[in-house]
Amino acid sequence: MILRQSSSIAVEAFAVGVEDAEGGAGNRGGAGGGGDGGGMGEKVALRHSFFILLSISATSDYKQSLQFQSLNEEKRNIKLEVIRGGRRFEVSIFDIVVGDVIPLKIGDQVPADGVLIVGHSLAIDESSMTGESKIVGILTFFSVAAAKTRNSHMPLLQVHKDQKDPFLMSGCKVADGYGNMLVTGVGLNTEWGLLMASISEDNGEETPLQVRLNGVATFIGMVGLSVAFVVLVVLVVRYFTGHTKNADGSVQFQPGKTRVGTALNGTVKIITIAVTIVVVAVPEGLPLAVTLTLAYSMRKMMMDKALALMHVTSLRQVNLQVRRLSACETMGSATTICSDKTGTLTLNQMTVVKAFAGGKMLEAPDKADLLSPRASSLLTEGIAQNTTGSVYVSEDGQVEVTGSPTEKAILHWGLKLGMRFEDLRSQSSVVQVFPFNSEKKRGGVAIQLSESDIHIHWKGAAELVLDSCTQYLDQDGSVQQINPDKMNEFKHVIEKMAGESLRCVAFGFRQCDVKKAPVSMEQRKQWVIPDDGLVLLAIVGIKDPCRPGVKEAVNLCRNAGVKVRMVTGDNIQTATAIALECGILDSRELQPGAIIEGRAFRVLSETERQHVARDLSVMARSSPNDKLLLVQALRKQGNVVAVTGDGTNDAPALHEADIGLAMGIQGTEVAKESADIIILDDNFSSVVKVVRWGRSVYANIQKFIQFQLTVNVAALIINVVASISAGDVPLKAVQLLWVNLIMDTLGALALATEPPTDDLMQRRPVGRRDPLITNVMWRNVIVQAIYQVTVLLVLNFDGIRLLHLSNQTKADAEDVKNTFIFNAFVMCQVFNEFNARKPDKLNIFSGVTKNHLFMGIIGATALIVEFLGKFASTVRLSWQLWIASIALGFVSWPLALLSKLLPVPETPFAEYFRRMYCCKPGGKGGERCGERQQSTEAQDGSAR
Repeated sequence: MILRQSSSIAVEAFAVGVEDAEGGAGNRGGAGGGGDGGGMGEKVALRHSFFILLSISATSDYKQSLQFQSLNEEKRNIKLEVIRGGRRFEVSIFDIVVGDVIPLKIGDQVPADGVLIVGHSLAIDESSMTGESKIVGILTFFSVAAAKTRNSHMPLLQVHKDQKDPFLMSGCKVADGYGNMLVTGVGLNTEWGLLMASISEDNGEETPLQVRLNGVATFIGMVGLSVAFVVLVVLVVRYFTGHTKNADGSVQFQPGKTRVGTALNGTVKIITIAVTIVVVAVPEGLPLAVTLTLAYSMRKMMMDKALALMHVTSLRQVNLQVRRLSACETMGSATTICSDKTGTLTLNQMTVVKAFAGGKMLEAPDKADLLSPRASSLLTEGIAQNTTGSVYVSEDGQVEVTGSPTEKAILHWGLKLGMRFEDLRSQSSVVQVFPFNSEKKRGGVAIQLSESDIHIHWKGAAELVLDSCTQYLDQDGSVQQINPDKMNEFKHVIEKMAGESLRCVAFGFRQCDVKKAPVSMEQRKQWVIPDDGLVLLAIVGIKDPCRPGVKEAVNLCRNAGVKVRMVTGDNIQTATAIALECGILDSRELQPGAIIEGRAFRVLSETERQHVARDLSVMARSSPNDKLLLVQALRKQGNVVAVTGDGTNDAPALHEADIGLAMGIQGTEVAKESADIIILDDNFSSVVKVVRWGRSVYANIQKFIQFQLTVNVAALIINVVASISAGDVPLKAVQLLWVNLIMDTLGALALATEPPTDDLMQRRPVGRRDPLITNVMWRNVIVQAIYQVTVLLVLNFDGIRLLHLSNQTKADAEDVKNTFIFNAFVMCQVFNEFNARKPDKLNIFSGVTKNHLFMGIIGATALIVEFLGKFASTVRLSWQLWIASIALGFVSWPLALLSKLLPVPETPFAEYFRRMYCCKPGGKGGERCGERQQSTEAQDGSAR
């Protein structure tokens, strides 16, 4: 943008300078009163315009660099838990000190250098440090020896550490398991810190909308250059063939008689006219409009507590962080949202509300006296040992429970049953751990109570744990066999709980002979905890209520043509109940194929998955890979897909989707690194707000394009016709440059201040291949441009008579006429800016009084352009001419009202030309057109 504007200004300044040097400046008499003053005034105006342009651009670039610097600082400000004095605290990564104990779990990023003091099945991905795609496993141990060189004969894909190599490097990620590390180095004293100190990060990305706008600007600029070249050739031929005449009727160029200096002066004037046309054609404000619109919209979104760029100084009051600016625009075009259930559609505030134990449903799930002593003992033992959460009891007796929402719900239930967390954990030692993750949907632990007694506890998805159970504890605490009738009874209990929107978790137990357990560290590394022949201890139902307002948000998405799909790890009954409660499913319109389990979806062929994905609303018992397959199927249909995720294994789906949305509360660092937007409050309503604001950004850009095109098309046609017919232009280059500079900047900001309206969420999403300039916009541009061109050309050719200026000198009359043309041109743009607010609405004044900034900018635009006459080379007008110019601008309002009654085809104009090309005999575009049509139909079907 700066290069195009600077080149135009430089060429124009050169032209004016040469013209003055040859003595022709007197013919350009403007506000200065004739002679050399007009030329000098125009040169000064050009210099001032050039200075203002560079000042605005430099200020914008400087602010943008500061924003990216702040963005980088906030991006690295990760919140995590540390253990100090036996108590867990949430601190910033910048506040970690040597000696802190940091809990690590799957998906976390190692925040500092340290040594592992306790861990279970811990595997570390060191590819970010070593550059090799391998997972380094770390075994459980409690003492740390001096660091030694890692054995070089280990396999490439799986390298295990032992007690001699317990060291963890910051920047690596936890691939599996969990444990606690002791911090030994922070900041620049870590391997990662030394590496990052020598690396600078560049975040100056160009968004897709900016790319499209640059394409539009380039195309218009090429048209302007082509027209300018044609005009240049025509005027040069006309001049040197003796067809160009002066005002008194004399021929300007006569071969053999005209002096070289005069001929050169005439040639320079022709070049000036051509450059003027280029200045008119180049839409300098388009890239600037994107910057202004995005910047203002982001600030408004922050105030709306809907969205904040990571460069905002305080992010504690907002609900989202944007890692990639392009996601804001893309989110406005989303056609489907694949959302998690827990924490996104629900509150993530879990409580055990039902319990089935001892072969019966407990009246009160938190009353320990309803359980047998053995059942109570085994349950509390399993809850205390098989968990990644913790319980801290302060000196004054206050209890703090930490962990995931599910873990906290179960730990709270265990405390109500009389669990003594620290005592139970100190009475046994952990032999092996099978960590829980979203792929396995269960976790187990083997603990040694004595030299001959090992207990194995399993916890996880109720139906999966139940399938591994062959016995159960009855009401008296004795072990009974599970016969088919009992199995059906247990399954019915799970289905009943799931039908009440409860998450079902089962607890299983078995004993293991110590002789069958591993003895050495190497044997423990290879030992797989037995998961068969379990004794069912209990089945609990955990309530996680839907978030307030989530049903309204889902309905809003449906009206906006955005289909919401729920992808959850819960069983199909729970998933269905939650989907009905949230409004994703309608009990009156349940269609076959709307609900499916992940295992059924993953076995389908690629073609079948695409067919099923179109009508799919709920995927239950899904794994992260199932979510990835669903995203791929939807994208191949032409959908713009947004995906929410929180786990490490969700990273592929987040990366594959058009917009990845990571959870700020439950999301792991791996998921956040793969996402485009981080939802700080894990709330689905925040996702809908992003869609709303994304559409507003796109709509505001389209409004400015309509406004800008009208200015450029009208000015281009006026100057081309006038230059070819009369050899001069009514709108000078400095006037047009000044109008573009001020009206582009302030016009973009005025239209950017338009807040999102409810009707934005009643339109269908903007497709991948939908044109940036719609048929409605073309209609409005053409109608307004025809009006402005007609009026201004009439004034240009017969303005002296129409304005009653015949009694003045010819030079003064020309100055007044050109000033009036310029004044009328500006008034038309000011009034037309109101039309651009509502391109497809009859009432263009709806909400305008509430947008004080818009009104202020409109007034400032008119004052700056009109009353800084020295820049625009204008003269003073009478009040009658002022009223006349305002009246000409006012006509654009009723004209816009009438033009909006004209119907426009739904098919974009560009599509007609594309079809003509496709339908040519032997045309090469037929297959592409067919694919485009199929993609559009699939996208529309999915949206419906």
